[in-house]
Amino acid sequence: MIVASCLVLTACPGGGGESAGSTGGGSSTGALASSETGSSGAAPTTGDAEPTSTGGAASSTGDAPNGDEVEGCDGASLLAVPEDRSLSGPWPVGVKTVTLGGLTVEVWYPGEPGSEAGAVPRRYDIRGALPDSEQAKVPDAKTPWQDCDCYPDVPVDGEHGPYPAVIFVHGTAGFRSQSLEQMTHWASRGFVVLAADHPGLWLKDLLGQLCGQPAVAQHLGADISTLVAAIEQPTGDLEFLAGHLDGVRIGMAGHSAGGGAIENSGEVAQVLIPMAAGGVTAGAALRSTLVLGAQADKVVAYGSQQSGFESSPAPKRLVGITNAGHLAFSSLCSLANADGQDFVEIAGEFDICGAQFASALFDCLDTYVPDATSWAITNYASSAVLEETLHCADIGDAFASIAGIAGIMAKFPEVGEVLEEK
Repeated sequence: MIVASCLVLTACPGGGGESAGSTGGGSSTGALASSETGSSGAAPTTGDAEPTSTGGAASSTGDAPNGDEVEGCDGASLLAVPEDRSLSGPWPVGVKTVTLGGLTVEVWYPGEPGSEAGAVPRRYDIRGALPDSEQAKVPDAKTPWQDCDCYPDVPVDGEHGPYPAVIFVHGTAGFRSQSLEQMTHWASRGFVVLAADHPGLWLKDLLGQLCGQPAVAQHLGADISTLVAAIEQPTGDLEFLAGHLDGVRIGMAGHSAGGGAIENSGEVAQVLIPMAAGGVTAGAALRSTLVLGAQADKVVAYGSQQSGFESSPAPKRLVGITNAGHLAFSSLCSLANADGQDFVEIAGEFDICGAQFASALFDCLDTYVPDATSWAITNYASSAVLEETLHCADIGDAFASIAGIAGIMAKFPEVGEVLEEK
């Protein structure tokens, strides 16, 4: 299906900045989920294929509170979340596909508790991220459906909030649901999460070049500004969140080139989380930085995260996952069809443009730490920094680098390095 050569979210030169050319960077190049469960209430036709679930790495069990309320920043009313930040929170996750300034944007948000009963979860058909000429090549039975632990258009939980927002920027040849396990996790713990298909950067545009289509310019800075403006004044397609969004408390995360795209966003974002990228620069709003890296990354060397941490302003943390690759912070290595075929194999079978480049860039090895473990580590660390600043929560010694009951290294032996500078 999707050509894996373009699935690798490499930090290409200039990937975080504005590209030359004029293609109207705000224009949408198509929807990711062309046949999603919940969009019309009907499930997509799947033939004989059974979808591969990529739901959260941990469920909200164990120490999950039972409807207790806590106070967030400036008196915000929130539900209590599990102290184990790798566990999902108490909110069912709502989802809505919107258009903001020409961008196709997925919005995951805290839903009204109980509203998910009887609702059909969202299923993403990633063929929508292929060039139009390639989409019909892959039959339903061979498609690696991406199932979401989220429910289209359920009502937002208006009894609590307002909720801080988190903007996620995918990397080179990514797409808006590429890190679904993080998006839904943050929403379940009390954040509104927005992720766009970024013109010129997402899979459809970059793969299109290998299919002979003209290049599309990137305008990532403008894209991010569009999302920030929508958060600050939610109108149009985002009006359903009016009165429920905290337009001041904003976090941003980005994977690979997406991490480079948020590097200079500290003038607006209070929390920045570059993943498999580098560091960030100081800004008037910036209060916390988390640098996440994979120590066996074959695309962006882990040393880039170490040096990025060193150059970033304090307070800051670094978490390195041992024996993990570049795509550890995404769903991509785990998406497979009913026959167990991954992107490389599917792309080759159906002669998708660019398949010949796939094996060199698809950083997925059976010997790596399981994806579910990488997701749990990422969810734990990222939720801790987001909640500390944007929910005004006490996270204790969540990043203790010595063996402590709450320390991330004690919980996850797969964490190879933790650095913290306050």
